[in-house]
Amino acid sequence: MLLSLPALHLQTSEYHPLLQLPHGRLGPWCSPTGSPAPLSREPGCGEGSWILVCRLLVPTQVSLLSMEEDIDTRKINNSFLRDHSYATEADIISTVEFNHTGELLATGDKGGRVVIFQREQESKNQVHRRGEYNVYSTFQSHEPEFDYLKSLEIEEKINKIRWLPQQNAAYFLLSTNDKTVKLWKVSERDKRPEGYNLKDEEGRLRDPATITTLRVPVLRPMDLMVEATPRRVFANAHTYHINSISVNSDYETYMSADDLRINLWNFEITNQSFNIVDIKPANMEELTEVITAAEFHPHHCNTFVYSSSKGTIRLCDMRASALCDRHTKFFEEPEDPSNRSFFSEIISSISDVKFSHSGRYIMTRDYLTVKVWDLNMENRPIETYQVHDYLRSKLCSLYENDCIFDKFECVWNGSDSVIMTGSYNNFFRMFDRNTKRDVTLEASRENSKPRAILKPRKVCVGGKRRKDEISVDSLDFSKKILHTAWHPSENIIAVAATNNLYIFQDKVN
Repeated sequence: MLLSLPALHLQTSEYHPLLQLPHGRLGPWCSPTGSPAPLSREPGCGEGSWILVCRLLVPTQVSLLSMEEDIDTRKINNSFLRDHSYATEADIISTVEFNHTGELLATGDKGGRVVIFQREQESKNQVHRRGEYNVYSTFQSHEPEFDYLKSLEIEEKINKIRWLPQQNAAYFLLSTNDKTVKLWKVSERDKRPEGYNLKDEEGRLRDPATITTLRVPVLRPMDLMVEATPRRVFANAHTYHINSISVNSDYETYMSADDLRINLWNFEITNQSFNIVDIKPANMEELTEVITAAEFHPHHCNTFVYSSSKGTIRLCDMRASALCDRHTKFFEEPEDPSNRSFFSEIISSISDVKFSHSGRYIMTRDYLTVKVWDLNMENRPIETYQVHDYLRSKLCSLYENDCIFDKFECVWNGSDSVIMTGSYNNFFRMFDRNTKRDVTLEASRENSKPRAILKPRKVCVGGKRRKDEISVDSLDFSKKILHTAWHPSENIIAVAATNNLYIFQDKVN
């Protein structure tokens, strides 16, 4: 069983309070300065809109041994469930990502493993199983390392996974931990060569003197085997923790972002990268913000955005300058002085930024809200959605237990008409941009029966609590939905809760 290493700390020469906490989160010492498709066909995104397709438990190292012995166990069905008490720190899912067709779904965990799920093919007898995903491949992407020069432990935790568009029979994906990005090739093999001239059937070299005839090797059928091989390793380019990777629309380059720098890579070159953003000041004591997320424009290969811990977004154009320290556009919402508090700067830190599929909008997630920005309007967002505003009165206790530093992700649906993001108590929220309706759903073991209908949940802030409501004081902050993914073209979503992966689909599918 893999062990999870303690959190990294930067070397003494680079020490700064903003960078001491994981992923550059703000510390307590900071000064307090297409045609849209509806979310559901039922009115108000109400009860019965979404059903559970399957709940998958990411296999541990122990189960992988048994999977290798029997090829039939390569696919894990819905009955592969175990109690939470068996989950270790290494089994906790740290990223979720659909590929461009939605046929594959990849997860990374804190143990450095990548598990790929494949969509079940539809059969005439079991049409409803079309939305189910089963284990396709599992491999160890990163191992724990130790930097002897800086006396730093490097965690194996997978921070991000990004798929490349499929060009042939094989699949390619990028995975990264805090320091190293790897390009993986995932391919199938169902034939093996036999009939070598210089080797016998067992692979041993033959005596050339015994070779009297020339044989032509032939391919023989074999059990299907899925292989994952590292094709490129991009290392030694980041001093700080990598928080984002993004594939460019030219599919020849990608960028990796850490707390202070963003680097541009070519897929064919591993020993050289170009630094396109560097916000590190000459004097580290003057550092006031860090980079929290970055992403390329989905259609324009010269454009990208990155967000900061101050709640700002910068749009950069690589045609203007090789070093994009000077942004093209700057998105920031003026702060309301009446809402100013000690926690204002912490909760305004952006944890995720995503371009819409159309490329017209930017979505950002901070601690309490999701905001949608129009690229043509920089002074304020065009939409603001309250995710869990009932926690505003709980910020002090959330600060004490470090939950205020949690990094929630956000995703668009395929038509950019619906937004999804996570919350606490294994709740996740959906916002329909057209109808302005929203719904709170829960991913829990109690609802883990396949085809179970999800019932909307409501949180009671104060006063008399109704039977179907949950009190804000009863929320479990150890259960949180940080990582979610939405199928690129269908209403199928993946939600990660600790070591469980829940897959839901719209009931009408």
